[in-house]
Order: sequence, then C-alpha cells, then structure tokens
Amino acid sequence: MSIDTVPYRLEREMPDFEYWMGYALKLADQASDADEVPIGAIVVKDGQLIGRGFNQTISRQDPTAHAEIIALRQAAQFVKNHRLVDTDLYVTIEPCSMCAGALVQARITRLIYGAKEPRSGAVDSSIQVLANPALNHKIKVVRGILEVQAAEKMQVFFRARRN
Repeated sequence: MSIDTVPYRLEREMPDFEYWMGYALKLADQASDADEVPIGAIVVKDGQLIGRGFNQTISRQDPTAHAEIIALRQAAQFVKNHRLVDTDLYVTIEPCSMCAGALVQARITRLIYGAKEPRSGAVDSSIQVLANPALNHKIKVVRGILEVQAAEKMQVFFRARRN
C-alpha cells in the first residue's frame, strides 16, 4: 500500500473522530474479507492520513502483524522517523499490551479507539498499560468512537467462526 495514493485529508480545525474511525472500520472489513480478525487502524498527522493497517497475523504468519503495528510502521516510513510526534492513532478495537507499548515507543499523542476488548484490551479492560506512572510518555485516550459498529464487526466475525 503506497500512502501517496491515499487522497484523504481532513480540512477542519476540530478533529473529526467519526470520519477517521469510519476509514479504520473499512480497513477492518478488509481484514475480515481475508479471514483475519477485523481490526483496522490509521495514523493521522495534521489532518493527513500517514499510515494504515489491518490485522494480518495469519496471512503474514507474523504474530506482530496487528493493525496498529502495520499502521505505525507505515507512518514511521512516511515521516522518516521512528517517533510519531503530534499524531493520532485510530483503531477499531482497544489495543493489546504489545500495541499499547508500541504506541508509547512511537510517541503517539492521542489514541482514539472504538470498542473495548474485555479479554486482551490493555488500555482500559484487562490491564491499563498507558496508565503506568513509570512510563516516560503519556498518551491521551478517546474511547467509544463508532463503538457499536466496531463491536458488531468482531461479534459477526467470531460468531461465523464458531458455526
């Protein structure tokens, strides 16, 4: 995926959480279509999409190929820096501990997520990685953006796998 071919730029002063989360939900659909867990993520800087990803752990045979990690890698390549200062990461489902740690390492400014992940969510649910006072970087968190749609994608996906 070449980020240069993505013509999305938000020309507003206030962030449009639903607009960007809608884009992440479309990426989650791509994951689902590939029989991957339907999670999508994007990185936005100054109203411009600079990284995007969807879960690809099965197809890549890579346990680290979570939507967030793929989006962070692409964004870092775009800005030519491992630090993603002044960026927002949108993800359809609450990040796991690996992804939450990667957000801290990348210096993401703000995390915006859709639905909680009660079993492995590491922001609010099972553990609160980002709340650890020993961390040298603090991330602002916005929760519940298009939560119903994000949760429904997961429910539909796992219901189909159980049948």
